[in-house]
Amino acid sequence: MDRKINPQQSKHDRKRPSNHGCVRNLIVIFGDQLNRNSSAFDGFHSLEDGVWMAESALEAKHVPSTKSRIALFLSAMRHFRDDLRTEGIHVLYEQLEPSSSAIGLQDLLKRHLKQTPPKKVICVQPGEWRIQQMIIDVCHDTAIDLEIRDDRHFISSPHFFESWAHGRKELRLEHFYRELRKHHTILMENGKKPVGGKWNFDTDNRKPFGSKGPPSVPPPERFPPDATTQEVLALVAQEFGDHPGALDHFSWPVTTGQAERALKDFVDHRLRSFGVYQDAMWRDEPFLYHSLLSAALNLKLLDPRSVLQAAESAYRSGTAPLNAVEGFVRQILGWREFVRHIYWRRMPTYVESNGFQATEPLPPFYWNAQTPLTCLRASLDQTLNRGYAHHIQRLMVLGNFCLLLGTDPKQVHEWFLAVFVDAVEWVEMPNVLGMSQYADGGYMSSKPYAASGKYIARMSNYCRTCPMNPNESVGSNACPFTTLYWDFLIRHRDTLRGNHRMALQLQHLDRLKPETIRAIRDRADQVRNDPSCHTLSRIPEPRTHPPI
Repeated sequence: MDRKINPQQSKHDRKRPSNHGCVRNLIVIFGDQLNRNSSAFDGFHSLEDGVWMAESALEAKHVPSTKSRIALFLSAMRHFRDDLRTEGIHVLYEQLEPSSSAIGLQDLLKRHLKQTPPKKVICVQPGEWRIQQMIIDVCHDTAIDLEIRDDRHFISSPHFFESWAHGRKELRLEHFYRELRKHHTILMENGKKPVGGKWNFDTDNRKPFGSKGPPSVPPPERFPPDATTQEVLALVAQEFGDHPGALDHFSWPVTTGQAERALKDFVDHRLRSFGVYQDAMWRDEPFLYHSLLSAALNLKLLDPRSVLQAAESAYRSGTAPLNAVEGFVRQILGWREFVRHIYWRRMPTYVESNGFQATEPLPPFYWNAQTPLTCLRASLDQTLNRGYAHHIQRLMVLGNFCLLLGTDPKQVHEWFLAVFVDAVEWVEMPNVLGMSQYADGGYMSSKPYAASGKYIARMSNYCRTCPMNPNESVGSNACPFTTLYWDFLIRHRDTLRGNHRMALQLQHLDRLKPETIRAIRDRADQVRNDPSCHTLSRIPEPRTHPPI
């Protein structure tokens, strides 16, 4: 069955002549740009301009996206299309039909521009370098003018970032975050000093739950699939049935109205406890006190300014404590803005970053959660089933294991991009390559986020039901995280020696006896031969190491 323009059109669309070759401006909207206030609509004239959107099976297969990620994008896109049509906006929408041929965005757009060429194509800067190059190439090949506008969804512009970064030897989130706080007077006193006298309350936000577990956790508001979403879920199940993940738990917000309700639900019920427990993990509690707003933000269903205003209002009114609000603000105003600029500053070569020359393949169990290690199994199970894991699960469990194992960082990046519903490359890639895998050699982060199993034991209850011992680095019960942590320091000690933030860890390493180092390396080889840890009792032949 061939692809077709969706026949459901607004009354305004039906009045249009069938020949749309005289369209003045064609506004191209990608799946992560569902923002009616986008600069793409500046100067939009409903009688002269049109909007083009498209669903592409190849985009879902660029990386093997989970079913929930595909469903979220398609459902949110269709709802946005319908909202535009309700306004009387002419939307040319290429809808993916069952059993249709797999055509990429590039060919879809080129075909449309050749059939009904507008005078100009307008878009907002895409969230992926590949897509930006695609639209540049298509417009060049079809000899149609292209205007790429700044994405004012974001709080800081590229010009602002470059002015701040000019002349700096290191680009660090904390310094950029403070600059944005001052510039936009967020959580400031008299516009000059941070409220509470400190810029950062991170030391107050690292508390584990203890033996009794988390206090009462209010469940997040769910958004049952409406008819449009149900249609998408059926399509995804049929067309992408071989993709990882599941659709059973799909309840993400897919409209701006739903996203605004999700924001209110977080601020009213979970923000007050978010700060102190934001790094904690607990079995069978996939959401805890986290906001679950990243997907809505990254699809542009939510404006980050309204999110920051709601959080700051909660502090000013006494609804939430300062440490919780500041920690949340740092995620939105700090990391989210910072990593976007890092991405565009370093692309297109950033994707090839591999400072540690890591070459191990991604463990196969990352696609099916089949491992006896509780922390990995729990984090992977909720990721594959819900498309979500919170930032510490991503960084200190899933990412940390790959870093310690020596996994090819590009494979890690592609997996993260595929499995999480909130993954768009501008935000995912720097977080994975720069922060999680330290593949850029410290361009974005000041140290590798490497930790042993003791960190996971301290911040969760995972280790209580795990067959491995986080306190042991060698022996049949040694936790692979602990073994690989020491092996990571051994393998990269010369590289890490110049990093002052790694000095203490390397001092501990230097105290180890040669026979202990050999035992750690042999045990690490066992883990690499069986990273899922299903058969570690069977000892394979160790690899040959250079002399210590």
